[in-house]
Amino acid sequence: MRFLQKSYLCKGFLGRTAYKIIYYNILSKTIMIKNIIFDFGGVIHDIRYENVGEAFVRHGVTHLGTFYTKDFQTSEMDLFEKGLLTSAEYRDYIRQATGHNLSDNDIDDIVNAILIDVPQERVELLMKLRRHYKVFLFSNTNQINYDCFTVRLKEKYGFDIFTECFDAAYFSHFMHVRKPAKEGFEIIIREQGLVPSETLFIDDIEKNLDGARAAGIHGLHLAKGSILDLFDGNMRLVDGE
Repeated sequence: MRFLQKSYLCKGFLGRTAYKIIYYNILSKTIMIKNIIFDFGGVIHDIRYENVGEAFVRHGVTHLGTFYTKDFQTSEMDLFEKGLLTSAEYRDYIRQATGHNLSDNDIDDIVNAILIDVPQERVELLMKLRRHYKVFLFSNTNQINYDCFTVRLKEKYGFDIFTECFDAAYFSHFMHVRKPAKEGFEIIIREQGLVPSETLFIDDIEKNLDGARAAGIHGLHLAKGSILDLFDGNMRLVDGE
């Protein structure tokens, strides 16, 4: 249970005694799903990648070009999201890359500009889903973003959504592995005792499904819309690829 102290393991909060079984058709094959793993940014937490570039400009950095998008990020951000760079080391990298002597607060403002909000209806949906399924989170994130959204969301809701809405939440910078590597999914499978063929992973970035599928988990690409569109009133999946 190496990562769960930091990953907010929460068992039995809703007092459920059984899991509802959902049947989901993937490529015309009917499968049984008991566990759902959600991505965070772009699936549960609204984000906007363009905000990062705009924040750089606000702080006087106008020459970077493409620096951080849905489809591209630097190798340094990869290391930061694996917890292999500290926040201080990543800030120093930003100063070197930009040639600007930005303050720690300036850099945190830039990094956190991507974060928008978690709408209340998604929190309510996740809590309903936990009455029927084992629900998990697997997020590629970094310490600066993590420190920001955990505080903001607790202030907004008055409770820790990561313990109330999930059986366990996994964050790449604590795990030292990021999606789409299958090792991250294997950690979740092993620590939670999941049957991969009974598990579904939902992400808005299609390449992240590769690691899940390599680990034997079913993948659903949320290309558009909201997770609210995926479930009916009985919490059964109504859409998929």
